[in-house]
Amino acid sequence: MKTDIWADTQSGGFDDQPLSTMHPRSPLLDAKVMMVDDEPLMTELVQAYLEDEGYANFVVTNDPCEAMALLRTERPRVLLLDLMMPKMSGFELLESIRREREFRYTPVIVLTASTDANSKLRALQLGATDFLSKPVDPSELALRLRNTLAFHEYHNRMSNFDAATNLPNGRLFDRGIDDMLKRHDQMGGLIAHYSITVPECKQLRESFGPGMADELARAISSRLDRFAMQENPLTSWSTNVERAPRVARLGGEQFGLVLEGLADADQVEAIAKRLVNDLCEPLLIDHHEVAPGVACGIAVGPSDGDMAAALRKHADLAASAALALGPGRYKFASSELNAKSIELLTLGSQLRGAVSRNELVLHYQPKVCLATGRVTGAEALVRWQHPERGLVPPLQFIPLAEELGLITTIGQWVMERACADAATWVKEGLGELKVAINVAKLQFSSGQLRSNLRKAMLASGLPARQLVVELTESMLMDDADAGLAQMYELKALGVTLSIDDFGTGYSSLSYLKSFPLDELKIDRSFIKDLPGQLADKAIVSAIVKLGQSLGMSVTAEGVESEGQLNCLTALGCDTFQGFLFSKPLPCDQFISLVLERSPLPVTEEEL
Repeated sequence: MKTDIWADTQSGGFDDQPLSTMHPRSPLLDAKVMMVDDEPLMTELVQAYLEDEGYANFVVTNDPCEAMALLRTERPRVLLLDLMMPKMSGFELLESIRREREFRYTPVIVLTASTDANSKLRALQLGATDFLSKPVDPSELALRLRNTLAFHEYHNRMSNFDAATNLPNGRLFDRGIDDMLKRHDQMGGLIAHYSITVPECKQLRESFGPGMADELARAISSRLDRFAMQENPLTSWSTNVERAPRVARLGGEQFGLVLEGLADADQVEAIAKRLVNDLCEPLLIDHHEVAPGVACGIAVGPSDGDMAAALRKHADLAASAALALGPGRYKFASSELNAKSIELLTLGSQLRGAVSRNELVLHYQPKVCLATGRVTGAEALVRWQHPERGLVPPLQFIPLAEELGLITTIGQWVMERACADAATWVKEGLGELKVAINVAKLQFSSGQLRSNLRKAMLASGLPARQLVVELTESMLMDDADAGLAQMYELKALGVTLSIDDFGTGYSSLSYLKSFPLDELKIDRSFIKDLPGQLADKAIVSAIVKLGQSLGMSVTAEGVESEGQLNCLTALGCDTFQGFLFSKPLPCDQFISLVLERSPLPVTEEEL
């Protein structure tokens, strides 16, 4: 794999050695050079000088009015431009060139006999790359052209290739796919784009740093390169930017492979199987064995897209779906995946303004004392009242809020609204019911949770003893020591701490006994099969005994039947919540329910 496309200029240095005498032959000598000068003698002279240096690829015009058309068809690597010409000056032509996006960075060396500083300044302002004075000195011409081409080639490499792997990047890859799609009618067959995700690249970067991640990326690149050569040797990728690449690195853990002229979907799938099997083979990275858990998404052109951007988007969507299925899987793109992506994109955009547009509402699910049947509190659950979709379930928008970084804003709103609502419950005759709020991982790890809770309680007038903060096992165990310190800060405020969905995570009992928790909430997955499922009954019994022995109350979630309720009562559980008593209700309906079911204010003993 060639790693430096202008190594000859680096190894030889920028001296006065003619390019034609360098070994090996410089690829710069193959560059297409375009000359625009109204004097035929000048263009002949310049061409003769450059031919002596080994250049052989020229486009020449003595009519500046023809230059733009030639530029578009010939696409030279560098332009030699006279400034003083009739019909159209070099200034006008240079301005026209820089107005077109594809020629914005094409190197332009200005040839001028003028010594006027203002002329040079104007040319620089219009985007000239370098100057060459007339009469032209052959040695200076060769050096300036070589340096300009070398720098432009280096810029091309930085713009078109991944630094760690030397694979083409997405910009160059897309150009190649577009070229394939344009010639599809002549070539025939299917164009298959394989989007390859290697999650271990990210995992190694996070665990061991960028060095090992780059090593893995290079190993995957080598495998992809060999695979492309085996599948179609004539169309394997090249480091030459003039040729369409077949393999690319599209991101930190994302790679791409595109093949054309495939016979049918069966061949596309057969290649996918071989590709995934090949890439999943274990390899050694810095003395560590790594088994890449590759996922592959497949989009087929032109049916899945007649432009590179569309084909890549569909393949990436399919790769995400494949990754969700587990390592070593592949999946074809589909209209359903695409529609789901568009729907999520639209929903995410609308979610950004949901708080400011007052579209979020809180529903409260009662928590009931098993011994007395009285409501002792409620869990605040956020809902999105979408103006067109109606009430959007949390499972649809909470993960999206986390992905978009909106969860802290929504969490703060929940905190403030719940405190304000609960503060009114005493006036409504409910007594000092406790309100529980769920805290997102980002809120907990931000370091601002204590101060934000304090502000919300001060603003609403809610006593700390009425507020329950629900945390999750995974949140606490990510950094148990830091979590422990923060829990003691929250306890200092006087709030109640609860651990939600207990039993579904990986808590260490040694940490659990150290955590200053007041409540354990048993996850609904252990409740749903009670009382018939003996294993679940044993687990619930153990959690109840564990929590109470550590001085905590125990709440069961998701109680939906009398059988479940009777079983929990027999096991000594303290409180429950679930549809058996009530679904989550808007604040006013919750107040009415509590007054109806528990006409007397809750006592301190019940809290």
